[in-house]
Amino acid sequence: MYELKDYLKAINETKEPLLDSDDPAWEKKYPPYVINRCLSVFWDTLMPANEMNGLHFLSKKVQFHFLINSIRKKKRFGGKWLSQTKLKDLEYVKEYYGYSNEKAREALTLLTKEQLEHIKKKLYKGGRE
Repeated sequence: MYELKDYLKAINETKEPLLDSDDPAWEKKYPPYVINRCLSVFWDTLMPANEMNGLHFLSKKVQFHFLINSIRKKKRFGGKWLSQTKLKDLEYVKEYYGYSNEKAREALTLLTKEQLEHIKKKLYKGGRE
């Protein structure tokens, strides 16, 4: 109960006003930052999530209702966050090939570990280890 997936399902699919229930714990446990972070992965929910980040001082209930009413009903899957090592690798690929974030992510899925190591060696600028 009160899981992140319940809040996200209500915002994305069911449009069920969870925070309006008789149970005050729904509002107390609502994590606005995490919800906005999850929604910022998708192009069609990025702007409402960013808007709520800018208006973080609003009550949790108001933020939740804004998201429920401004985001279209749709199943959204596959949003993934990159780990710290993947982010560093992404920066290497971007610099080496001159790619944008999107192109570099695609390239990362194709490159082997040996190829990544080669890129890192080529971009090594020296200094102490």
